[in-house]
Amino acid sequence: MHILNMVKEDLNNFNDKKRGEALPKFFQVFPGGYGEGDEFLGITVPNQRSVSKKYYQDICLNDLEQLLWEPIHEYRLTSLFMLVLKYQKSKDESLQKEIVQLYLKNIERVNNWDLVDLSAYHILGPYLMDKNRQLLYDLAKSDNLWVQRIAIIATMHFIRNKQFDDTLSIAEILLNHKHDLIHKAVGWMLREVGKKDYDVEYAFLIKHYKTMPRTMLRYAIERFPEEVRQGFLKGKY
Repeated sequence: MHILNMVKEDLNNFNDKKRGEALPKFFQVFPGGYGEGDEFLGITVPNQRSVSKKYYQDICLNDLEQLLWEPIHEYRLTSLFMLVLKYQKSKDESLQKEIVQLYLKNIERVNNWDLVDLSAYHILGPYLMDKNRQLLYDLAKSDNLWVQRIAIIATMHFIRNKQFDDTLSIAEILLNHKHDLIHKAVGWMLREVGKKDYDVEYAFLIKHYKTMPRTMLRYAIERFPEEVRQGFLKGKY
């Protein structure tokens, strides 16, 4: 049996019909929703990860690309988990570059918040660590919601290495975005900056908190002392 069919068969064995019926509402699969057209089998993330660990070494990039184009959400997420594992476990820079190229070539298939959040900073972040990061600014200026979310989430890797400039600059690009999924993503990354350097996040918020979306602000100040949180929420600064 072809390895791609083996992956699908293993995933299908974890099919949970009841869970699969509930997920479309959670991921807004309805017409006009941000996940319109997605299909779900109801497979949990831990089970997807277990299948990924089993096959990532042997499956080729062409098969992973094919899996990314499946309509079933869990197939695409499992493909991304395997791409992440291949990237992380490889010391071959040429293979890592191929993985990044595949990711960018098929970026339209990284098209829901979990697909973005569980892949962008594990692949693009590390790859760009010692390279020019203009790519992320180009992605941030895209008209695609998910591509823009990839741009800001990818900077998590930089934050963890105490590099904040790109996060703050991309946050400024996305500051007036209309969608709450970008508000949440930017707020989350600002909060991560604050976990590493409170003063850097505080200074950014002092400059922008009065004009940023309320959801973004709430996410950003979640870990601040209550008195400071209330000061931002009530516009006292």
